[in-house]
Amino acid sequence: MPVFSTGSFVWIVLATDLLVWLLVAIVAGYTLYCRRHPHLAAPWARVFRSPPGMASLVVLVAYVGIGLLDSAHLRLALPGKEGSATAYSTEVLSVLDLGLSGLRGRGEKTYSAPLATRSYAKELMELPGGKQVRDFARLRYGGAHLKDEGEWGADVAGRVLKGLCFSLVAFLLCFVLVKLLGKAKPQIPWNSALGALGVLLLLAGPAFALSSGYHVLGTDKVGQDVFYSALKSIRTSLVIGTITTLVLLPVGVALGIMAGYFRGWVDDVIQYVYTTLNSIPGVLLIAASVLMLQVVIERHPEWFSLAAQRSDFRLLVLCAILGLTSWTGLARLLRGETLKLSQLEYIQAAHAFGVRDTRVLSRHILPNVSHIVIIAVVMDFSGFVLAEAVLSYVGVGVDPSTNSFGVMINAARLEMSREPIVWWTLATAFTFMFALVLAANLFADAVRDGFDPRVRMQVAT
Repeated sequence: MPVFSTGSFVWIVLATDLLVWLLVAIVAGYTLYCRRHPHLAAPWARVFRSPPGMASLVVLVAYVGIGLLDSAHLRLALPGKEGSATAYSTEVLSVLDLGLSGLRGRGEKTYSAPLATRSYAKELMELPGGKQVRDFARLRYGGAHLKDEGEWGADVAGRVLKGLCFSLVAFLLCFVLVKLLGKAKPQIPWNSALGALGVLLLLAGPAFALSSGYHVLGTDKVGQDVFYSALKSIRTSLVIGTITTLVLLPVGVALGIMAGYFRGWVDDVIQYVYTTLNSIPGVLLIAASVLMLQVVIERHPEWFSLAAQRSDFRLLVLCAILGLTSWTGLARLLRGETLKLSQLEYIQAAHAFGVRDTRVLSRHILPNVSHIVIIAVVMDFSGFVLAEAVLSYVGVGVDPSTNSFGVMINAARLEMSREPIVWWTLATAFTFMFALVLAANLFADAVRDGFDPRVRMQVAT
C-alpha cells in the first residue's frame, strides 16, 4: 500500500483507489483519442445530442464527483510533543470525510427521525428533582442549537430558504456558463442538462443547509447520520460497477472474439466453459467464492495493518469475483458478431493475401465489435450496482464496516418490523440507488442509440 507523507497527514493509497484513478486516466486518454479520430467522435456526438442522455449524464457526474472525493484517503497526524516523531491516527479518512466532518462526528445514541429534535424511542430520564420518567430525550446534536423547540418550524424554514438561495445562485452561474458554451455547441440539448442540474441543486442546497443543525434523513440504530451513510455508499457502488467491468472486459472480449473467429475446437472449449458457468446459479457461485476467500482473509490477519485495508481488499475481491462470473453474456454476443464478420468479403480477402490472424483481429474484427463492447459495458453498470445490494443483503457482499446501499438495506430489514416503524434508512438507500441506476440506464440507452449501426440506419430511413 503506497504511503505519501506531508507532515500534518499521510496519504494512503488503497487498491481500489488506485484502480479508480487509473480508470479516470483511461477515460481521459480515451476522450483525447476520440477527439482526434472523427469516426469515433461521431457516435459520442450523437450520444450528447440526446436530451435524456445529457440529463442522466449530469446526475452521473454528480455521483462520480462524490465517489472521487471518497477515493482519496489519508491519516491525520496525532498531536504530540514538539521535536518528537510524528504519529498518525489509525483511522483512515477520505477527503469526503473531512468535508462532511460535521455529519461524521455527530452521532446520537440510536434512532432519530428526519429533522427530529428528540430520539425516536423513549428512555429513562432523571429530572432535576431526582424523579425518573420515561420520555423522548433531546438529541445531542439534532436541533441542539434551539433554546426552545417551538422555534423548530421557523428555523427549518429559514435554513431551507438559505439553501434555496444558494442553489439559485449556483444555478444562475451554471446557466451563464452553459449559455456561453451553447453558442459553440448549439446542437447539444443544454436545456435538458440545466433541468437535471436544477433539480439536483434544488435538493442539495436545502439538504446541506439543514444538515448543519439537524439529521436531515435521521439516524440509524447506532446513531450514525443516514445522509452521511448514503453519501459514503456512493463510492462502493461506483467501485463495484467500474472495477468489475475492468475485470470482465479482457476475459469477455478475448474469449468471445476467439470463439467466433477461430471456431472449431477453440469455439467448442470456450462454449463449454461459459455454458457450464451459466448452468450454475449466479448468486450461489458468487456466494461460494466470496465465503471461501473470506475464510482465507480471516486466517491471515497479518496481511492487513489497518482495518480499512481489510475492508478494501474484500471489496476488491468481490469485484474480481463478479467480473470473473459475469463475462459470459458479453462473450456470447461477441462470438455471434465475430462469426458474422469473419464471413465478410474484406476478411476473406485479408486471408487470401496472407494477413496474419492477429492483424485481422486487431484491425478488422475488434474495431467492428467495439460498439457492442461499449453498449454492454454501460448497460452492465447498473446490474452490478444492484448485484452488490443483493449480495450485501444476504450477507456475502462487502465487509459490514463498509458503507454501501446493500448494507443499509440489510440493516433496514429488521427496522421495518419495529413498532413504530423505522422507514427512513430503507427509503434513503432506495432513493439514492434508484437515482443512480435510473441515470445509468438512461445514459446506456443513449449510448446504444449512438453506437448501434442498426439504430442509425432506422433513423436514416
